[in-house]
Amino acid sequence: MKKMKWLALACTGVVLVGCGTGNASKEPGKPKRAECIAPAKPGGGFDMTCKLIQSGFKETGVMTDPIRVTYMPGGVGAVAYNKIVNNDSANNNAVVAFSTGSLLNLAQGKFGNFTEKEVKWLSGVAVDYGLVAVHKDSPLKNLDDLMKALKADPKKISFGGAGSVGGQDWMQTAILAKKAGINPRDMSFVALEGGGEVLTSLLGQHIQVGVGNVSEVGSHLQSGSIRILAVFAKDRLEGKFSNLPTAVEQGYDLEWPVIRGFYMGPKVSDEAYAWWKNAFDKMMVDQKFDAVRENQDLLPFEMTGEEIQAYVYKQTNEMRQLSEEYKLSK
Repeated sequence: MKKMKWLALACTGVVLVGCGTGNASKEPGKPKRAECIAPAKPGGGFDMTCKLIQSGFKETGVMTDPIRVTYMPGGVGAVAYNKIVNNDSANNNAVVAFSTGSLLNLAQGKFGNFTEKEVKWLSGVAVDYGLVAVHKDSPLKNLDDLMKALKADPKKISFGGAGSVGGQDWMQTAILAKKAGINPRDMSFVALEGGGEVLTSLLGQHIQVGVGNVSEVGSHLQSGSIRILAVFAKDRLEGKFSNLPTAVEQGYDLEWPVIRGFYMGPKVSDEAYAWWKNAFDKMMVDQKFDAVRENQDLLPFEMTGEEIQAYVYKQTNEMRQLSEEYKLSK
């Protein structure tokens, strides 16, 4: 009997380390089974974004249990956005990947009646840049060759990119077209579902020019199967991409940074949102995550909470104005 009383007192004294039911030690808001939703098929930028935090959380020790990656293609993010808002708004366990392309589609009304204010923006974790690439056997050797071909007959150059007309890949080709002095509507653009399909089509020579992102092409550069005509960054990138020419250095003022990040459903609990935000903050200050991000061919971009929300609202508004210029907004 005395032993039982002593045990009860001991549990009272150390309740914070998990005596009794063991629930006291559980972190408030911690997901039971973490999930990252990639709003496209495997192999593209959204897949890479989910795998970035899958590795980042593990390497930094922020989350010991693995994050499950779920693929939800459709409308370059529209299906996933609608599901989270309409049918899974209180899912405390799931984060959804987004990119600059997602914000562009939101700005143009392609996510139905939803706006950027329907979800809880959580974090921005990296940035890469748009580019145009060709098959290694293409007669187009540089950006000037492409521009001359566009001027000669825009219909003869088939571009392929993720998403439909008005998406970020189309938008990049539209800007190129305007700089070549032709109407973007006169281009031949093949809409594909994700960066993986773009590269597959380019390698199969079903399209002549692929529009995508730097982070998606690393392995193909190493194999020599494709040639990058231009990267849409202000300055040359560092590391293994330092030999890739920019559009700017070739005389064409075109920049297209691609932000990668995550959002959550509009009705997730404050505790869950706070846990995820804190997890991202911890991960991104750890140097081990720098190595993970670099291994994915991405550059630093670090925002969470109110800061990333303000950024998203500002960028989406600017995208709205750009879309109106091209008469793309609904």
